Amino acid sequence: MSVIEQPAPRRLRRFGAPLALLALMWVVQGADSILPGSFSGLGIRSWEPAGLIGIVAAPLLHASWPHLIANSVPFLVLGCLVAAEGARRFWAVTAIVAVVGGLGTWIVNAPGTLTVGASGLVFGYFGYLVMRVFAPGRVSHRILYAVVALAVIAVYGTAMLAGVFAAGAGVSWQGHLFGAIGGGVAAFAGRRGTRVA
Repeated sequence: MSVIEQPAPRRLRRFGAPLALLALMWVVQGADSILPGSFSGLGIRSWEPAGLIGIVAAPLLHASWPHLIANSVPFLVLGCLVAAEGARRFWAVTAIVAVVGGLGTWIVNAPGTLTVGASGLVFGYFGYLVMRVFAPGRVSHRILYAVVALAVIAVYGTAMLAGVFAAGAGVSWQGHLFGAIGGGVAAFAGRRGTRVA
């Protein structure tokens, strides 16, 4: 059954996945704000074996409320565009981006560097949406999908490119770069399966 043929509630249900993940980020930040200590120590700590737990935890953790707020809108917009292909596709892309982005950050960052935040996922979703249409061997049969991808490039392209090359204090260009690479990997990994959940 195609996306258009599905009943409206079923079509909308797929967007529950990015909404649930974003809600979890907000709950974690709220708990981090009121509980003693900080959850940020569970982020990706480069070159430390215990820091590998951050591959799972880091996207849920943020250094501050402004950090979370800055990530929320692009996460929701790009995440919903990925989720338009189905909740299973969204979770698969999220997992691939988290692993590739997290491992790349863990390896390339200076030893002991702590990285937290959902921006790696944001860059991963961007990379996925771009590569899903334009990567060699990947041709979209849906013109609307190509138009959406071009709109994403137009709206987020400059900011994403700037984020990859950001060198400011507290900005993990490694997380951005490897998140985007993870999105490209996810696009190629999922190119055979067109089934929508």
